[in-house]
Amino acid sequence: FFKHSLERLDHLVKKFQHKCDIHEEWSNGKIDLLKSSDFKQCSLNDLRALSRKHLAFESDLAAHQDRVEQIAAIAQELNVLGYEKIQAINQRCQKLCNEWDELGDLTQKRRSTLTDAEKIVERIDSLFLEYAKKAAPYSNWLDGAREDLIDMFFIHTLDEICGLIEAHNQFKATLGDADAEYKTIMRLVDDAQQTSKDNNLDLPPNPYTNIQSEEIKSKWNEVQALVPQRDQDLQTEYAKQQQNERFRLQFAQKANVVGPWIERQHELLQQLTVQVVGTLEQHQKKLETMETSAAQYRPHIDELEKYNQQIQECMIFENRHTPYTMEVIRVAWEQLHTQLTRQIAEIKNQIYTLEKKGISEEQMNEFRAAFAHFDKSRSRRLDPKEFRSCLIACGYNIREDRQGDADFQRIMANVDPTHTGFVTFESFLDFMTRECSEEDSVDQLTLAFKTLSADKPYITAEVLKRELPPDQAHWCIQRMKPYTGAD
Repeated sequence: FFKHSLERLDHLVKKFQHKCDIHEEWSNGKIDLLKSSDFKQCSLNDLRALSRKHLAFESDLAAHQDRVEQIAAIAQELNVLGYEKIQAINQRCQKLCNEWDELGDLTQKRRSTLTDAEKIVERIDSLFLEYAKKAAPYSNWLDGAREDLIDMFFIHTLDEICGLIEAHNQFKATLGDADAEYKTIMRLVDDAQQTSKDNNLDLPPNPYTNIQSEEIKSKWNEVQALVPQRDQDLQTEYAKQQQNERFRLQFAQKANVVGPWIERQHELLQQLTVQVVGTLEQHQKKLETMETSAAQYRPHIDELEKYNQQIQECMIFENRHTPYTMEVIRVAWEQLHTQLTRQIAEIKNQIYTLEKKGISEEQMNEFRAAFAHFDKSRSRRLDPKEFRSCLIACGYNIREDRQGDADFQRIMANVDPTHTGFVTFESFLDFMTRECSEEDSVDQLTLAFKTLSADKPYITAEVLKRELPPDQAHWCIQRMKPYTGAD
């Protein structure tokens, strides 16, 4: 019996020790884990994972309940059997039971802590999500607003700057709503931070966006600072465009007087070119009067040049108040002077032609009228087709055949020796003057022949010797063909 009791005690002690070893190996580190604050830095998903892991631990803890009870029962039996080293057994059993009780308490506390933390983090997560929904479009709006506020403008008219000022005023009207949205976004951030602080949690990063509240704040402050700067820039440009508009009106009012005056002078000159009224000397006097009037008008051109200089310095490129530009005025003015000088020179040349070449003023007027009629472009020159028509109109006989074409080409070579393809009025006048002079010489010679021959179809050598100097009489006798007839 005694031997049997010893074997029983030995078996129970070994069984106690073995179960304690297994339990202690399992429970090692569990208390530290249950006391851990690892959940304080977790996101909602990580926290939910911890809760699920804790549920699994609770199931595991319940499974070890039976072993702990067995250990306590073995210790109780060893006490009843009077095991001599029962103190060590009781100490180990008590330590294990105390630890077990602590594990139970800590498990309940952790479950409660995780549940509370999950609710808190769910609220923070909800704030994060709401922040992300608002932060992205608001950040984009701030970027767009900043781009518009620093956008350089290239304005050319008062209407354009007024349009920009109106658009800017409309933008400023939206700043109240923008400020309210900014405060709402910042309040979401503050609520998340305060909730985390109140519950002794570390605020995790927002999983829904990378846009930080500091970035939003910086952008909003920049936009607010840019608004008054934009106001100042627009008002400065407005004042500049007002000045430019004054310069435009100043130039336009003068140009709208000078331009028509020059045009009227061109029209008057054109009329004088087409038709000469009175003598050439009277016509010359009219042209010289126009030339004097143009010279007296020069101060108006100079004044316009001064206004144009202001416009150039201000980089003004368009003027809706006038169809005239300074370049157009200059060209028309120079053309007027050039044409007046040329016309006066032509009239003087025509007067000289009348005096030296023996054509009448009536013929001169006829030549001028014919030339002007076919000068459709008013360029003071005729192309070959127009020149041929003009010759025919002046009574010049040019046949419509190959011989006529050949004759005309000889005439063109005469009046256009440099082959420009055009005939000027001066060349035309020289040609017609020569033709008239030659025609007059033939008529005079015919009349003289009839007088000397007493209207007979022949003349004798004796008559020629009697009426002409010897050398001229000899020259004619040598070259005139003999006459043969019934008389």
